[in-house]
Amino acid sequence: MKVSFHGHSVVKIETNGTTIIIDPFITGNGTSDLKADEVKADVILLTHGHNDHVGDTVDIAKANDALVVAPFELATYLGWQGVNTHPMHIGGAHEFDFGTVKLTQAFHGSSYTEEENQKIVYTGMPAGIVFKAEGKTIYHAGDTALFSDMKLIGGQHDLNLAFLPIGDNFTMGPEDALIAAKWLEAERVVPIHYNTFPVIEQDASAFVKKVSKGEGIVLHAGDDLTL
Repeated sequence: MKVSFHGHSVVKIETNGTTIIIDPFITGNGTSDLKADEVKADVILLTHGHNDHVGDTVDIAKANDALVVAPFELATYLGWQGVNTHPMHIGGAHEFDFGTVKLTQAFHGSSYTEEENQKIVYTGMPAGIVFKAEGKTIYHAGDTALFSDMKLIGGQHDLNLAFLPIGDNFTMGPEDALIAAKWLEAERVVPIHYNTFPVIEQDASAFVKKVSKGEGIVLHAGDDLTL
């Protein structure tokens, strides 16, 4: 299994001949190495409905006939736009032919902003993702504050890799993310959701040096890991 990072919260997983992309915010994302019209994906996993996570989902899904897996309200909203979706919700898991997806809780908001209409569309509860395939387990926390049930996530799953936001302001910052890493006990921890905008600028190298449980790794856009 190959896992790569592409700026902000964009993660790509290649497993069993399937390409999965999480939160494909590419257009307007100055930290990404990708071009939305060149992305090839079979599956898109979404943590919540904010524009910097839904991103280019509709265009990528239609261009690739990709399946979009998302919390129920967000899946419904995207389905109305002609996208093939599989709705889920927090606490639920589903075994797909490419792997198992389970949605965990996240403490954040979830809505899609239609700027041209000055309208905010509610898109349900935000979530994190536990993904399992090839005997490996990945946790993508999405956007979230620190919460104590991360101890349960770490206790229930032997995590090989965890993606944690460190940007602060909108999500937990580095200090809280270090506590999250300790509770999750993942083998490797990668910081996400930082440096995309001035208000979330952080020193990722300083963060990973302080990770006390597992190995902290900075992935720059386009870097990958093999699990």
